[in-house]
Amino acid sequence: MKERIIDDEIKLVPYYRNDEVSLAWYQDLDVCKQVDNRDEPYDLELLHRMYDYLCAHGDCYYIEFGGVLVGDVSLRNSAEVAIVVCKEYQNRHIGRRCIADMIALAREKGMEKVKAEIYSFNTQSRAMFLAAGFKQVGEEWYEYDIMRKDT
Repeated sequence: MKERIIDDEIKLVPYYRNDEVSLAWYQDLDVCKQVDNRDEPYDLELLHRMYDYLCAHGDCYYIEFGGVLVGDVSLRNSAEVAIVVCKEYQNRHIGRRCIADMIALAREKGMEKVKAEIYSFNTQSRAMFLAAGFKQVGEEWYEYDIMRKDT
């Protein structure tokens, strides 16, 4: 994996262990609820297990915005995409741009669709994925058809 340049503000950096930065995102209870429907923060063991899993089952990147690591995004071999942007950097269309790049990566890999699981109460993520072109296909599942004609 190599860096992926999205635009002059955002680049995706292949995951490397950086507990000092990434653990802080998963200590935020709002973020934990949005991402995993958890009411408790991550500890280092859970953080490592999550990143090890994502790296072993696909591509995992840090999101760098203006030179600062602000979240992570992954595309699993199962075509599932997931993203976390720390609260201080939400609502700047960072997520939407990163998801568009994950769609491009999925296309490069020959995937026909990508999917995302989004909890029904996570209205912010639901809106972002819909704005990125995903369609709701189940109560908490969204898909993007890479093969559709207008892409």
